[in-house]
Amino acid sequence: MTMRAQLQFRDLTLGYDRHPAVHHLSGSVESGALVAVVGPNGAGKSTLFKGIVGVLKPLAGRIERGGVDPHDIAYLPQVAEIDRTFPISVYDMVSMGLWHRKGLFGRVGRADRDTVEAAIATVGLTGFEERTIGTLSGGQMQRMLFARLLLQDARVIVLDEPFNAIDAKTCADLLELVRHWHREQRTVLAALHDIELVRANFPDSLLLARAPVAWGRTPEVLTAENLTKARHMCEAFDEHAEACAAEAA
Repeated sequence: MTMRAQLQFRDLTLGYDRHPAVHHLSGSVESGALVAVVGPNGAGKSTLFKGIVGVLKPLAGRIERGGVDPHDIAYLPQVAEIDRTFPISVYDMVSMGLWHRKGLFGRVGRADRDTVEAAIATVGLTGFEERTIGTLSGGQMQRMLFARLLLQDARVIVLDEPFNAIDAKTCADLLELVRHWHREQRTVLAALHDIELVRANFPDSLLLARAPVAWGRTPEVLTAENLTKARHMCEAFDEHAEACAAEAA
């Protein structure tokens, strides 16, 4: 059976102030795929994800989203991008996952409150509802953010370093949620740095080093040769290069 492309990258270049961070990426992510995006620090993984969710506009090329509006893509940024000093409770943070259905000022009824509480229970945070997010550990913070993702009920889920700096039990629990989404035929992309975790859990991988190094089945992508090539490509990258045109065929 031929799968439908959920995301299509057509000679995509993304960057900031005309300085490219991802060069000439072409390829597709099939609907229901579970894909790890791997690469050294500075490889462009976060930049690619910001392009997918519509935060960054392409410098060149384009992203086709298979009819999915960027607002209907669930996005988990790196925890470092979240202001943990903001005085908001775990319950209220999780309930933000309902905004795409309720709107900013939509009324939250009893059924919605039950849904929020169920999501909190699913990630193991029952009893933490009134805690402010600044009091949470790293693992508890990720559990809370995954609960918010559950409420978004999106067809495409984009996770930027979801297992970074958390304990082994939390990592295992959240990985099971990722597998659950995969079984539901949702499309999941995760930026990851733990190569062994990727090999054990993600059937497909994109190895990125500002430009694509390899893309396909994980055992064929994450070879020692490809990983060395990716590291060398990132080390050689010119941070001050201007956006370039695709080379003529």
